[in-house]
Amino acid sequence: MDKSILNPREPRFPWRDLPAIIWLFTESDFPTFVLPNSAFGIFGALAGPALTDGAEGASHGSSVPSTTTILLHRLPLVILFNWVAVLIFDVANQRAPDAIHEDQINKPWRPIPTGRITALQSRRLLMAAIPLSLALAYTMHIEHEMALILILTWLYNDLGGGDEIIRNPLIAVAYGLYNAASLIIAVGPSTSTPISRRGYLWTAMISGVILTTMQIQDLKDQEGDRARGRLTIPLLLGQSVSRWTLAVLVLAWGPACVFFWRLPWWGYLGPTAVAVAVAWLVTQARSFRADAAAWRLWCFWLVLLYLLPWVSRWGL
Repeated sequence: MDKSILNPREPRFPWRDLPAIIWLFTESDFPTFVLPNSAFGIFGALAGPALTDGAEGASHGSSVPSTTTILLHRLPLVILFNWVAVLIFDVANQRAPDAIHEDQINKPWRPIPTGRITALQSRRLLMAAIPLSLALAYTMHIEHEMALILILTWLYNDLGGGDEIIRNPLIAVAYGLYNAASLIIAVGPSTSTPISRRGYLWTAMISGVILTTMQIQDLKDQEGDRARGRLTIPLLLGQSVSRWTLAVLVLAWGPACVFFWRLPWWGYLGPTAVAVAVAWLVTQARSFRADAAAWRLWCFWLVLLYLLPWVSRWGL
């Protein structure tokens, strides 16, 4: 590992390169994390009473926001929240010595391995970003969710929870908070309790999906995870068990989610077809490229699940 990366004698902070550095910190997570989580909030808000208490709010002089308001005004805010939150997670995750070593193997283009920013400068970036994120969350009425997300980020990165067996449960809880916050932002402050009981149940169900299938992201990173000593499902259970278990769970969760929304037979087609493709990639293809493709396809499969409340509302 390049020792100069951790040298406490730091050069000037790279202010001029900061936008590019921020993008490089979050680039891999933007299409696979920021956009899917944003989709949960937007499609949930478009579903209206299926997930929210908008009808109750309407009796007090407020109502569910219109489709135009959600797409033009709320969507940018939802994306901004998810991007800021994932930036804090990624900077905290990528600045540790073990993470730098792992990224030199798995993702050498990231800003710390390439020397565009140092570990100490990344820590200082976090010191500025965390209070700003809490202030932003307060304006969006999600300060409690953001505070819990920051605690989970600390548990995962600074306390090493991401290297232990509790890794997937931490991720599942975090996804639930990201999704719930995204839905609250998308609906807006029109009601005091915008998420209904069914909405929270759906959020918990999706967290169950994450908990039991999130190991798909570990398939492509096994070399770096093994070098770091991380306790991931593929390394703990072995290739065959982890891959076939994942395939079965993905194939089971899709129909379960469609059944939850009481959709007709055609509602099973999309999620099932994508789940079959994911299962084939992880059990039959078994290559780095196939595992990376399976991870991206799994993220698309999640978005299809996030569409189900909206489809259920309109009976499409």
